[in-house]
Amino acid sequence: MELAQRVSIENRDRKDIYEYVERRGSISAEAVRRELGFDEEAFGHHLAVLRRDGYVREDDGDLEIAFDTDTGTVHELDDGRFTIRTARQADLSGLVGIIRQVANDGSYIEAETVADLIDYEEILLRNNSAESRMFFVATVEDQVVGWVHLDLPETEKLRHTAKLTLGVLDEYRGRGIGTTLLEKGYAWARENDFEKLYNSVPATNDEARSFLEAHGWHTEATREDHYRIDGDYVDEVMMARSL
Repeated sequence: MELAQRVSIENRDRKDIYEYVERRGSISAEAVRRELGFDEEAFGHHLAVLRRDGYVREDDGDLEIAFDTDTGTVHELDDGRFTIRTARQADLSGLVGIIRQVANDGSYIEAETVADLIDYEEILLRNNSAESRMFFVATVEDQVVGWVHLDLPETEKLRHTAKLTLGVLDEYRGRGIGTTLLEKGYAWARENDFEKLYNSVPATNDEARSFLEAHGWHTEATREDHYRIDGDYVDEVMMARSL
Protein backbone atom coordinates (compact mmCIF):
# COMPACT_ATOMS: atom_id res chain seq x y z
CA MET A 1 0.00 0.00 0.00
CA GLU A 2 1.36 3.39 -0.93
CA LEU A 3 0.97 5.83 1.91
CA ALA A 4 -0.41 8.43 -0.47
CA GLN A 5 -3.58 6.33 -0.59
CA ARG A 6 -4.22 7.21 3.07
CA VAL A 7 -6.43 4.12 3.39
CA SER A 8 -9.00 4.63 0.67
CA ILE A 9 -10.95 1.39 1.10
CA GLU A 10 -14.47 1.86 -0.27
CA ASN A 11 -15.94 -1.54 0.58
CA ARG A 12 -17.38 -1.36 4.11
CA ASP A 13 -16.60 -4.96 5.05
CA ARG A 14 -13.00 -4.72 3.87
CA LYS A 15 -12.60 -1.40 5.67
CA ASP A 16 -13.87 -3.01 8.89
CA ILE A 17 -11.32 -5.81 8.55
CA TYR A 18 -8.47 -3.38 7.89
CA GLU A 19 -9.40 -1.14 10.82
CA TYR A 20 -9.70 -4.12 13.16
CA VAL A 21 -6.21 -5.31 12.24
CA GLU A 22 -4.76 -1.79 12.38
CA ARG A 23 -6.07 -1.19 15.91
CA ARG A 24 -4.50 -4.40 17.20
CA GLY A 25 -1.13 -4.41 15.48
CA SER A 26 -1.07 -8.16 14.89
CA ILE A 27 -3.86 -10.73 15.13
CA SER A 28 -4.75 -14.07 13.59
CA ALA A 29 -7.05 -14.09 10.57
CA GLU A 30 -9.40 -16.51 12.29
CA ALA A 31 -9.74 -14.21 15.29
CA VAL A 32 -10.63 -11.31 13.01
CA ARG A 33 -13.19 -13.43 11.15
CA ARG A 34 -14.87 -14.60 14.35
CA GLU A 35 -14.90 -11.18 16.02
CA LEU A 36 -16.42 -9.48 12.98
CA GLY A 37 -18.88 -12.28 12.29
CA PHE A 38 -17.93 -13.18 8.70
CA ASP A 39 -18.55 -16.57 7.17
CA GLU A 40 -15.38 -18.24 5.86
CA GLU A 41 -16.06 -17.70 2.15
CA ALA A 42 -16.85 -13.98 2.41
CA PHE A 43 -13.97 -13.34 4.77
CA GLY A 44 -11.54 -15.21 2.54
CA HIS A 45 -12.59 -13.10 -0.44
CA HIS A 46 -12.24 -9.78 1.41
CA LEU A 47 -8.89 -10.78 2.87
CA ALA A 48 -7.58 -11.80 -0.55
CA VAL A 49 -8.49 -8.38 -1.95
CA LEU A 50 -6.85 -6.56 0.98
CA ARG A 51 -3.68 -8.57 0.46
CA ARG A 52 -3.75 -7.99 -3.28
CA ASP A 53 -4.10 -4.25 -2.79
CA GLY A 54 -1.28 -4.17 -0.26
CA TYR A 55 -3.32 -3.16 2.79
CA VAL A 56 -2.54 -6.17 4.97
CA ARG A 57 0.09 -8.87 5.05
CA GLU A 58 0.68 -12.06 6.99
CA ASP A 59 3.67 -12.55 9.28
CA ASP A 60 4.14 -15.86 11.10
CA GLY A 61 0.44 -16.64 10.72
CA ASP A 62 -0.87 -13.28 11.96
CA LEU A 63 -2.27 -10.37 10.00
CA GLU A 64 -0.83 -6.86 10.26
CA ILE A 65 -1.11 -3.73 8.16
CA ALA A 66 1.33 -3.28 5.29
CA PHE A 67 2.84 0.02 4.20
CA ASP A 68 4.99 -1.56 1.51
CA THR A 69 6.47 -4.86 0.35
CA ASP A 70 10.08 -4.19 1.39
CA THR A 71 11.43 -7.47 2.73
CA GLY A 72 14.96 -6.18 3.28
CA THR A 73 18.22 -5.16 1.64
CA VAL A 74 21.52 -6.67 2.73
CA HIS A 75 24.56 -4.39 3.16
CA GLU A 76 28.13 -5.56 3.62
CA LEU A 77 30.42 -4.71 6.53
CA ASP A 78 34.13 -5.43 6.86
CA ASP A 79 33.33 -8.17 9.36
CA GLY A 80 29.84 -9.22 8.32
CA ARG A 81 26.62 -7.73 7.03
CA PHE A 82 23.46 -5.99 8.13
CA THR A 83 19.94 -5.80 6.72
CA ILE A 84 17.60 -2.82 6.44
CA ARG A 85 13.93 -3.80 6.29
CA THR A 86 10.45 -2.63 7.17
CA ALA A 87 9.72 -3.23 10.83
CA ARG A 88 7.21 -5.90 11.81
CA GLN A 89 4.91 -6.06 14.80
CA ALA A 90 7.09 -8.87 16.15
CA ASP A 91 9.94 -6.34 16.49
CA LEU A 92 7.98 -4.24 18.98
CA SER A 93 9.39 -5.31 22.35
CA GLY A 94 12.98 -5.47 21.14
CA LEU A 95 12.69 -2.12 19.43
CA VAL A 96 11.33 -0.43 22.55
CA GLY A 97 14.34 -1.74 24.46
CA ILE A 98 16.80 -0.52 21.84
CA ILE A 99 15.29 2.95 21.67
CA ARG A 100 15.44 3.21 25.45
CA GLN A 101 19.10 2.12 25.42
CA VAL A 102 19.99 4.77 22.86
CA ALA A 103 18.13 7.46 24.81
CA ASN A 104 18.93 6.29 28.35
CA ASP A 105 21.18 9.24 29.22
CA GLY A 106 18.45 11.79 28.51
CA SER A 107 20.13 13.07 25.36
CA TYR A 108 17.35 12.14 22.92
CA ILE A 109 13.94 13.12 24.27
CA GLU A 110 12.12 12.67 20.95
CA ALA A 111 13.21 9.02 20.88
CA GLU A 112 12.13 8.52 24.49
CA THR A 113 8.69 9.81 23.54
CA VAL A 114 8.48 7.37 20.62
CA ALA A 115 9.44 4.45 22.87
CA ASP A 116 6.84 5.44 25.46
CA LEU A 117 4.12 5.71 22.81
CA ILE A 118 4.65 2.39 21.05
CA ASP A 119 5.17 0.63 24.38
CA TYR A 120 1.84 2.01 25.64
CA GLU A 121 -0.12 1.31 22.45
CA GLU A 122 1.65 -2.03 21.81
CA ILE A 123 1.37 -1.27 18.10
CA LEU A 124 4.35 -0.49 15.86
CA LEU A 125 3.03 0.63 12.48
CA ARG A 126 -0.03 2.87 12.26
CA ASN A 127 -1.99 4.17 9.28
CA ASN A 128 -5.43 5.61 10.01
CA SER A 129 -7.27 8.91 9.84
CA ALA A 130 -5.85 10.04 13.20
CA GLU A 131 -2.20 8.97 13.10
CA SER A 132 0.34 7.27 10.90
CA ARG A 133 3.90 6.16 11.52
CA MET A 134 6.52 4.09 9.75
CA PHE A 135 9.55 2.19 11.06
CA PHE A 136 12.52 0.61 9.35
CA VAL A 137 15.02 -1.43 11.33
CA ALA A 138 18.62 -2.51 10.90
CA THR A 139 19.36 -6.11 11.86
CA VAL A 140 22.60 -8.03 12.38
CA GLU A 141 22.13 -11.79 12.44
CA ASP A 142 18.37 -11.20 12.80
CA GLN A 143 18.83 -8.99 15.87
CA VAL A 144 17.56 -5.41 15.67
CA VAL A 145 20.44 -2.97 16.27
CA GLY A 146 18.98 0.31 15.00
CA TRP A 147 15.92 2.05 13.64
CA VAL A 148 14.57 4.98 11.67
CA HIS A 149 11.06 6.18 12.47
CA LEU A 150 8.85 8.63 10.60
CA ASP A 151 5.88 10.23 12.31
CA LEU A 152 3.43 11.26 9.58
CA PRO A 153 0.94 14.09 10.22
CA GLU A 154 -2.63 13.56 9.11
CA THR A 155 -3.43 17.29 9.14
CA GLU A 156 -3.73 18.39 5.52
CA LYS A 157 -1.55 21.47 5.98
CA LEU A 158 1.30 19.37 7.40
CA ARG A 159 1.11 16.31 5.16
CA HIS A 160 4.22 17.36 3.23
CA THR A 161 6.31 17.07 6.43
CA ALA A 162 7.37 14.23 8.70
CA LYS A 163 9.21 13.97 12.01
CA LEU A 164 12.15 11.57 11.94
CA THR A 165 13.96 9.80 14.75
CA LEU A 166 16.97 7.56 14.30
CA GLY A 167 19.30 5.55 16.48
CA VAL A 168 21.88 2.75 16.50
CA LEU A 169 23.22 0.80 19.47
CA ASP A 170 26.61 2.06 20.65
CA GLU A 171 28.52 -1.07 19.69
CA TYR A 172 27.33 -0.83 16.07
CA ARG A 173 28.04 2.84 15.47
CA GLY A 174 30.69 4.08 13.07
CA ARG A 175 30.01 1.28 10.58
CA GLY A 176 27.61 3.02 8.22
CA ILE A 177 24.42 1.56 9.69
CA GLY A 178 23.05 4.93 10.83
CA THR A 179 23.76 6.54 7.46
CA THR A 180 22.08 3.66 5.61
CA LEU A 181 19.02 3.89 7.86
CA LEU A 182 18.85 7.63 7.29
CA GLU A 183 19.07 7.19 3.52
CA LYS A 184 16.30 4.60 3.70
CA GLY A 185 14.12 7.10 5.55
CA TYR A 186 14.90 9.76 2.93
CA ALA A 187 14.08 7.44 0.05
CA TRP A 188 10.77 6.30 1.52
CA ALA A 189 9.74 9.88 2.36
CA ARG A 190 10.52 11.05 -1.19
CA GLU A 191 8.63 8.14 -2.74
CA ASN A 192 5.59 9.12 -0.67
CA ASP A 193 5.79 12.82 -1.62
CA PHE A 194 7.09 14.24 1.63
CA GLU A 195 9.07 17.44 1.20
CA LYS A 196 10.65 18.11 4.58
CA LEU A 197 11.87 16.19 7.61
CA TYR A 198 12.21 17.42 11.20
CA ASN A 199 14.10 16.26 14.26
CA SER A 200 14.73 17.90 17.63
CA VAL A 201 17.60 17.17 20.02
CA PRO A 202 18.92 18.73 23.22
CA ALA A 203 21.72 21.22 22.61
CA THR A 204 23.99 18.99 24.70
CA ASN A 205 23.71 16.10 22.20
CA ASP A 206 26.69 17.12 20.07
CA GLU A 207 27.01 13.68 18.48
CA ALA A 208 23.46 13.70 17.07
CA ARG A 209 23.72 17.28 15.86
CA SER A 210 27.03 16.64 14.11
CA PHE A 211 25.69 13.48 12.49
CA LEU A 212 22.61 15.24 11.13
CA GLU A 213 24.58 18.27 9.94
CA ALA A 214 26.95 15.97 8.07
CA HIS A 215 23.92 14.57 6.25
CA GLY A 216 22.43 17.86 5.11
CA TRP A 217 20.39 18.96 8.12
CA HIS A 218 20.39 22.50 9.45
CA THR A 219 19.16 24.25 12.58
CA GLU A 220 15.87 26.06 12.02
CA ALA A 221 15.28 27.30 15.55
CA THR A 222 16.33 26.96 19.17
CA ARG A 223 13.97 26.94 22.14
CA GLU A 224 15.83 28.11 25.20
CA ASP A 225 15.64 26.02 28.39
CA HIS A 226 13.02 23.76 26.80
CA TYR A 227 14.24 20.58 28.51
CA ARG A 228 15.16 19.92 32.12
CA ILE A 229 17.69 17.09 32.24
CA ASP A 230 19.05 15.95 35.60
CA GLY A 231 17.95 19.23 37.11
CA ASP A 232 19.61 21.42 34.46
CA TYR A 233 17.75 23.44 31.82
CA VAL A 234 18.84 22.61 28.28
CA ASP A 235 17.97 24.25 24.96
CA GLU A 236 16.07 22.31 22.27
CA VAL A 237 17.71 22.46 18.84
CA MET A 238 15.07 22.09 16.13
CA MET A 239 16.64 20.70 12.96
CA ALA A 240 15.27 20.12 9.48
CA ARG A 241 16.17 18.78 6.04
CA SER A 242 14.45 19.44 2.74
CA LEU A 243 14.12 16.47 0.42
